[in-house]
Amino acid sequence: MGQQANVLRPEQSPQHRFGYTLRELRKARRLSLRGLAEKAFISHSKLQKWENGDRPPKERVEVELVDSLLRAGGILVDLWERIVPAVSAPVAVSVSAPLVSEASIGLATAASQQAASDQEGIFVPARLRDGSVVFVTLDRRALLRGGVGIGAAAALGVGTPAVAEAVSVRRPARSAAAYSDTPVEHLQRARRLLIDNDNLLGPRHAIKAALEHIQTIKDLRQDSQGVDRRSLMELQTQYAEFASWLYQDLGDFDSAQFWLDRAFQWSHTVGDGDLTSYVMARKAQLAGESRDLVDVVDLAEAAQRMARPRSRLAAVARTYESYGHALRGESTDSERAIDDVLNSLDRVSGDTTPWGVWLNEQYVEVHRAHGLEVLGRHAEAAEIFTSAINALPDGYHRDRGVYLARAAVAHVGAGAPDEAAAVGLQALTVAQDTGSGRIIRELVRLDQSLIPWQHQAEVAEFRAGFDAVLAHES
Repeated sequence: MGQQANVLRPEQSPQHRFGYTLRELRKARRLSLRGLAEKAFISHSKLQKWENGDRPPKERVEVELVDSLLRAGGILVDLWERIVPAVSAPVAVSVSAPLVSEASIGLATAASQQAASDQEGIFVPARLRDGSVVFVTLDRRALLRGGVGIGAAAALGVGTPAVAEAVSVRRPARSAAAYSDTPVEHLQRARRLLIDNDNLLGPRHAIKAALEHIQTIKDLRQDSQGVDRRSLMELQTQYAEFASWLYQDLGDFDSAQFWLDRAFQWSHTVGDGDLTSYVMARKAQLAGESRDLVDVVDLAEAAQRMARPRSRLAAVARTYESYGHALRGESTDSERAIDDVLNSLDRVSGDTTPWGVWLNEQYVEVHRAHGLEVLGRHAEAAEIFTSAINALPDGYHRDRGVYLARAAVAHVGAGAPDEAAAVGLQALTVAQDTGSGRIIRELVRLDQSLIPWQHQAEVAEFRAGFDAVLAHES
């Protein structure tokens, strides 16, 4: 009988996160541990130690081989680099310019893990000597002493721990009598308030509260029974999904995936089919943000199978499927998916589920534009993004910044660098206000795309402004 697999806690250490991710990728590719070992010409016992978090890999070449066999796109290599001693030094990424934004944003998790508290580090985008942009954690006290990079601190805020257990010392179990109404109603109101503030102020202000509320709910569940216990578990699932969204917007995709996995697991415990379907659709959305060519469509189709037929959640998943087709270069399938969703809006408007209530024509058209930009139809994408920006109601500050940044990228693709730079400056302001890593990610792409026009006045102004909010490798 084989050795029992360790129960890993990805938030505990980079070594555990590597083992956890390796195991999940292997299972997703339907490979046994022994089967992977044979393909990689690595001993079964060595691979088992990696997966169990007992011993990290020593040789980069072995990690790269396993990463390639599992079609991980460099994820395992990035995680391994966080284990080796060199992680404390500035991280260099030698990737061709068009790919810099995608590769560098993937380093966000390393920064968030290194920043254990507000006092120890600040999670910021930084430009390296080779011109690439990565996310790093800077020592707060040294930063303030040197007076350098304050714009970067404003842009991405402070480092935040990836999981609730890392936030604070565990508190005593709470009594429901401490609340004026019921604990569930109190925490539901808190969640709605955090959601409203998220779009106005950005993710960095809400993450700590969301994670603390998850721990509070866990404490309350110790003393609850029956319906109350189930209601708390459902609320805990909703908070986990919200925490995932906050990390996704921050640019920390690994932590976002961690909390979506938790939400998916907990939703099955609750037995809420709509909630489970929604979390699966969000997995497809996150895969799209990560530009995962393999999983987006599969996850979106799985969410549609799980959703009630002809429901709003099925339409939400179909929307995310359209972007997956665009990433694969499947223009016809992408457009067909978007048209299907638009044609279903009247039918799903009366759906009583609380999930995906924001699905409307404007939201769908924005996703059409997102796909068109990937497909190289830049002028069409820019026009749709501009219309969406003009139609946004007050209070959607962060969403406005995301649309502005994506519109700017589309403008430069359409051969309008001056307009791209002007719109990019507006997006940069929102990035500084909210700390949205999604905006920063698009601005990294814009910055690289504008290099051929860097001597034009408007372009130079944007690139100087963007550079000013970045920390810099010494």
